[in-house]
Amino acid sequence: MLLKEFSCFFLILLVLQIGQAQFELSGKITDPEGQVLSDAEVYLQALDLFANTDSDGMYVLNTIPEGTYQLVVFAYGYRVNTLNFSIASDTELDAVLEPLGEQLSEVVITQQREQVFALKQLKKVEGTAIYAGKKSEVVLLSGLTGNMAANNARQIYSQVVGLNIYDSGDAGLQLNIGGRGLDPRRTSNFNTRQNGYDISADVLGYPESYYTPPAEALEEIQVIRGAASLQYGTQFGGLVNFKFKRPNLDKKIELVSRQTLGSYNLFTSFNSLGGTVGKLGYYTYFNYKDGNGFRPNSHYNSKNFYAHIDYRFTDRTKLTLETTFMNYLAKQAGGLTDAQFYEDATFSNRSRNWFGVDWKLYSLRLDHQFSSKTDFSLNLFGLDATRKALGFRTNRVSQPDDLSEPRELLITDFRNWGAEARILNRYTIADKDAVLLLGVKYYQSQNKQKQGSGTIASDADFSFTDAQYPNYEPQSQFAYPNLNLAFFGENIFNLSPKFTLTPGFRLEHIKTQSEGTYKNISEDLAGNVILNEEIDDNRIFDRTFVLLGIGATYKALPSMELYANFSQNYRSVTFGDIQTINPTFEVDPNITDEDGFTADIGARGRFKDYLSYDISVFGLWYGDRIGEVLKKQTRTGTNGQEIETGKVVRSRGNIGDAFIYGLESFADWNVKETLFSASEKLKLNYFVNMALTQSEYQDSEGNKNVEGNQVEFIPDFNLKTGLNFGYGNFLGSLQYTYLSKQFTDATNAPQVVDDNQRGIEGSIPAYDILDLSFSYSYKKWKLEAGINNLLDNRYFTQRATGYPGPGIIPAQPRTFYSTLQLKL
Repeated sequence: MLLKEFSCFFLILLVLQIGQAQFELSGKITDPEGQVLSDAEVYLQALDLFANTDSDGMYVLNTIPEGTYQLVVFAYGYRVNTLNFSIASDTELDAVLEPLGEQLSEVVITQQREQVFALKQLKKVEGTAIYAGKKSEVVLLSGLTGNMAANNARQIYSQVVGLNIYDSGDAGLQLNIGGRGLDPRRTSNFNTRQNGYDISADVLGYPESYYTPPAEALEEIQVIRGAASLQYGTQFGGLVNFKFKRPNLDKKIELVSRQTLGSYNLFTSFNSLGGTVGKLGYYTYFNYKDGNGFRPNSHYNSKNFYAHIDYRFTDRTKLTLETTFMNYLAKQAGGLTDAQFYEDATFSNRSRNWFGVDWKLYSLRLDHQFSSKTDFSLNLFGLDATRKALGFRTNRVSQPDDLSEPRELLITDFRNWGAEARILNRYTIADKDAVLLLGVKYYQSQNKQKQGSGTIASDADFSFTDAQYPNYEPQSQFAYPNLNLAFFGENIFNLSPKFTLTPGFRLEHIKTQSEGTYKNISEDLAGNVILNEEIDDNRIFDRTFVLLGIGATYKALPSMELYANFSQNYRSVTFGDIQTINPTFEVDPNITDEDGFTADIGARGRFKDYLSYDISVFGLWYGDRIGEVLKKQTRTGTNGQEIETGKVVRSRGNIGDAFIYGLESFADWNVKETLFSASEKLKLNYFVNMALTQSEYQDSEGNKNVEGNQVEFIPDFNLKTGLNFGYGNFLGSLQYTYLSKQFTDATNAPQVVDDNQRGIEGSIPAYDILDLSFSYSYKKWKLEAGINNLLDNRYFTQRATGYPGPGIIPAQPRTFYSTLQLKL
């Protein structure tokens, strides 16, 4: 019924559209000698239209209503040119850019470009994607001053509103971000992609990201909130897309080498090559990381290789091949109890815990422009990966590791591939331009997981020894074949020169399976094994459904846009939810999928060159939310009765329905343009990123102690603020971060500081952090340095129920870093 009503809505929109015509603006960008400038940027601010010139220096902008406008043109190494023009029919407008000469540095040139184009949200149409009406934010890496070598997420995402970030302290090997009450663990509630294709372990069955691209290789990071579900999946969080640097169009070879030293023996080496030879473009890098944590029993070593090759057959057809290899091994110090943390945050009683990841990604993409109005893309992608976790886990975190006992070993192999095709067509209805996007995605995976006993050694020996320890729990072996087929579409309707409406849909078919066995081992109160049986556990979750959404934008002023969106969301049960045996929590056998919706309404734009802003309110309804509550553990006795074991565990299941709402605001004040506009080399900006969030469990069948509680992973107050400053080639940033108290389970268990046994449950106290960074460029060289956690505050951001815990994972104390870059 809902789909029928939505189809009628589409039909009404098509019939009702009448109004003035819209036109095309095109032209050529050259230098004073008549040489064409490829990859110049052309921006029509009043309509938020953006284009890059092709190899012939040509650009095209569509959907321009009759009127008078201002066109801004930029190319690296040239002065910005602003042209006023009027349009009443298809128009050609050429532009000539003057070279800058030698008086300005690379830093000033970069800042000049960002002052014009750093809009902090995506354009309405990019390639074969539609972003009109969505809450989107873009992190421009070239404009950041911070610890890029260690992927410091707190600094990289400082201007993305409302994010909750786990501080892992492992040089950024894993990204852990969430928002709006979503668990930050391995960014599992976002659809994570690089250059448009999936990179997580299993998009549906296990959407955790064990691989994160190095910030030093990125051009930008695109973040789109919940309304992204229509184009990119069903998830509540939205999309995080890592967009890599592109081949340099003006050089046959460009070398960038960055070497970093830091606290606790941190050493990273990033080396890239890129360029363009005729129709062939390439970009490749190798990134090496090695270091110790600030606690004993902690070390990491990582190697990451990436290669991109594209060949442009014609101006309309391009083929791109990408491959990524990443391998890392980390020794993990384990978690702490509250008492241990406050007594000595550097303590560790785990000397045998290891974690290993091997990640291989492949992508083959075809982009073809059938005409100036129709674009097509086809992306074939695949993943071949393994995750290995080895060590001692117990819900009694204070218990020392018994070196005579075998370690628990968990190995998961991820094998998946998919194909996504998109076609985007610009057309007219009643003399008004419109944009239609249709796409289809096929995705299948065959994952395997084995859990059992490892060796009694202390090294990173990932060998099973189940035959030697048949009564050691846990033991299980499963296969997880998954299948996903989706058809999606969105359409931009320009109802007037100022108002656009973008409805969309996603038809989803998901089939997730679990096939395997696990050991059920019971002990009496004296610890003697009284039951050891192998149980078959085969499950199939097969469902088909439709998600609907709609977005709207209204251009209230040439430099201000009002936006609103609504989108249904869905999260399927993962095999991590239903099967992994964990001594610190148990799973409700009746656990089911989650569903709900996300809505945003806000205003964004610029006030002259003084202020850029994005202020919005949101609401998120989370039905049958999966979470954890504390309960007494029981086992089935020989007579079939449930017997309490005396242990308290977390029970994972469908906790209930939750509503989350709040205010998200971002403002960046260009102090230099406001007070010191005559100083061309000066940079001085002050930004405020603030989120105020409230939440409540409104219904919790079977968990009455949860109703009325706050939703976990939500600080009421989330603030990031700071100064970005500089003069000429010298840049700096000072950033302050504050998060108020947040709960980690649905029962809102408080923190018990004198708890000397467990660190698994309890709140996370409020914490604040101050970071300071600098950089200086001189010709081909660049020096970066900084201090993270300048005030040396002691805090933690997560209570892990599994690896790298269980228990409190302390955040890093004060650390230093220094990077030397050479660019040829």
